[in-house]
Amino acid sequence: MDADESHKERVDRELGEMLEEVRVAIPGAEVLFAFLLGVAFTDRFSDVTTLQRNVYFATLLLTAGATALLIAPTAYHRLDFRGGDKEQLLFSGTRMAVAALAMLLCAICGVVFLVADLLYGTTAAAVAAALVSAWFLVFWFFLPLARRSGRV
Repeated sequence: MDADESHKERVDRELGEMLEEVRVAIPGAEVLFAFLLGVAFTDRFSDVTTLQRNVYFATLLLTAGATALLIAPTAYHRLDFRGGDKEQLLFSGTRMAVAALAMLLCAICGVVFLVADLLYGTTAAAVAAALVSAWFLVFWFFLPLARRSGRV
């Protein structure tokens, strides 16, 4: 915090930063959601296994949930316009964004699993999804939290 920055200015700045960050993440979730919506209407979808169908549906729900959570801070901000509750919005929006990222991570892994399962089989799909999960966990969660705690 800048020594010349008041508490109100800090909250305003941090809220603007948080809203900008979710604006960056929203298109990725929306594109994934649109892709998943289209998949169910392809000719090949009728040939999927029960496992693939279940992973697909879970992935679709995770993507829908992540999209809702990423858009929620904007809706909260607009509906509470001039409500004087910006600091609470900042804390709630941050929790929503982190939950959305966790859901999006799982959805991305689900899509990787589905594609790899179709191409290479279930074992390879599980390995690919686990590796992608580890990759995202490191860069989205481990490094920021380690940096915050002073370990990196």
